[in-house]
Amino acid sequence: MRFTLLLLFATTVLFSCKNEVNKTIDAVENVVNTKKYTLSPFSSSPTFPGATLSDMAYESGKFSFGVSGGGYELGSQTSDAPQKMCANSGKGQHIHLIVDNKPYSAQYVSEFEYDIEDGEHTILAFLSRSYHESIKASGASIVKKVNIKDKSITSSTDVAGPMLFYSRPKGVYTGEDTKNVMLDFFLKDATLSSAGYKVKADINGEEHTIDKWQPYYIEGLPMGENNITLTLLDKDGNKADVALNPVKRTFMMVAEPVAN
Repeated sequence: MRFTLLLLFATTVLFSCKNEVNKTIDAVENVVNTKKYTLSPFSSSPTFPGATLSDMAYESGKFSFGVSGGGYELGSQTSDAPQKMCANSGKGQHIHLIVDNKPYSAQYVSEFEYDIEDGEHTILAFLSRSYHESIKASGASIVKKVNIKDKSITSSTDVAGPMLFYSRPKGVYTGEDTKNVMLDFFLKDATLSSAGYKVKADINGEEHTIDKWQPYYIEGLPMGENNITLTLLDKDGNKADVALNPVKRTFMMVAEPVAN
């Protein structure tokens, strides 16, 4: 009888310990699998079918572009801007100009001055909605490798192979704009899929893998400084051996505008 009681006691203790171990393992797994930030796909946006960016020229420090078609107009507000509820430019739709891997410059007219150092550069220009989402349709962008001398293009060639360009987030977000922060990037000759190219988004040290080219809301960002690094990955999950890859940006989140 005494042996039976001891055996029953030992079994109870072992069972209890096993349960505690399982609970600990489950808790650890939950911590490991929980991410601070989430990426939620943007809602559909006006597509501007047929919108075209063309005839890029750069002479004497001044860019000029042709913008036509699709009902797209520089300086106009995109129709669904209020519904997007993210940072929106009061100046309206614009061109995003990216030189090499620098942050983009927003341009609201088709001719504008811009300083570029002499040498070889990669230039991307694309049409943007007023809330800074790129128009990803064919014809709405230009990607060129150029040589610059004395603030003018002396030669220009098409860029060969895939490339990834960072667009948003950028700058300082304040007040209401901190609630819905958009992640957007631009791809050239790289189709994202589960079996193909992917984009790794490192958000403050936390990695997210993207296999669909679309904008995303980033949720959970803290106030203060934030860092995002985007890397184009090949089909094997390795960093693609392409120019300007990866690219990193730092931006700020401020709860309320600073009073003057």
